[in-house]
Amino acid sequence: MAGHSKWKNIQGRKNAQDSKRAKVFQKLAKEIFVAAKGGADVATNASLRLVVDKAKAVNMPNDNIKRAIDKAAGNTSGEHYDEITYEGYGPGGIAVLVHTLTDNRNRTSTNVRVAFNKNGGSLGETGSVAYMFNRKGYIVIEREGLEVDEDTFMLEAIEAGADDVEISEEAFEVYTEASAFTDVKDALSEAGYAFATAELSMIPQVVNEVPDDKKEQFERMIDALEDDDDVQEVYTNADGF
Repeated sequence: MAGHSKWKNIQGRKNAQDSKRAKVFQKLAKEIFVAAKGGADVATNASLRLVVDKAKAVNMPNDNIKRAIDKAAGNTSGEHYDEITYEGYGPGGIAVLVHTLTDNRNRTSTNVRVAFNKNGGSLGETGSVAYMFNRKGYIVIEREGLEVDEDTFMLEAIEAGADDVEISEEAFEVYTEASAFTDVKDALSEAGYAFATAELSMIPQVVNEVPDDKKEQFERMIDALEDDDDVQEVYTNADGF
C-alpha cells in the first residue's frame, strides 16, 4: 500500500485549477505539440497517446487537441521547447520538483527562482531532491456508482500488473512501474473502468507535513509556480498538497 491518498490531497488543487481551464488547455497544447514532434499518430507514438489521454481526462476539446497535433506535423517555423526540471525546497524544507517546457530558458529560470525566493523557498542543484521521488504510473478510479468490491478490484489491478493499490471511500488509486503504466491502464480500461486520472507522475517516497506557520507561504509558492505559462507540473512531498 502507498500509505497515503494522493488523490484526496490533490482534489482541492484540481478543483482550483478548473477555474483556470483556458490556461490548463494552453499548457496541454504545448505538451501535445512537443509529443507530436515524434509522430502525429497516437497509435504509434506512445508519448503522444499519453498526453492526449491526459487532455481528454480534463475535457479538452478534440478540436484543440487536433490543432496542436496538426501544428506540430506542419511546423516549419522552427518552434521548439526545451524540457527543464528545477529542484528545490519550499518553506518548511518541503521537496519540490518543477517540470517546465520553455522556448526561453532565461525567462523560465528567472520566474521559477523568483517564485521560490519570494515565498521562503530556495532552488537547489540538479539531483538535490529528485532522489526523493519515484517515477510511477498513477491511475484513479472513483468509486461512486462503481459496483465492485475492494478485494475483487485489488485482484484485477494486481493481475493487470499494478504494483500498489490505495483504497479509500472515494477512490481506488493504482500505482504502477513507469514501464508498465500503459499496459495496466489498457487492461483496466478493457475491464470497463473509467479513469478520473491516468498519468505518469513523480511520487514521493515519504510525505512530510508543512508546518502550520508555513502553509500559507507554501501555498503561495505553489500557486505562483502553477500559474506560470512555462510550468507543466509541480510535484512536492508535502502532505495535503
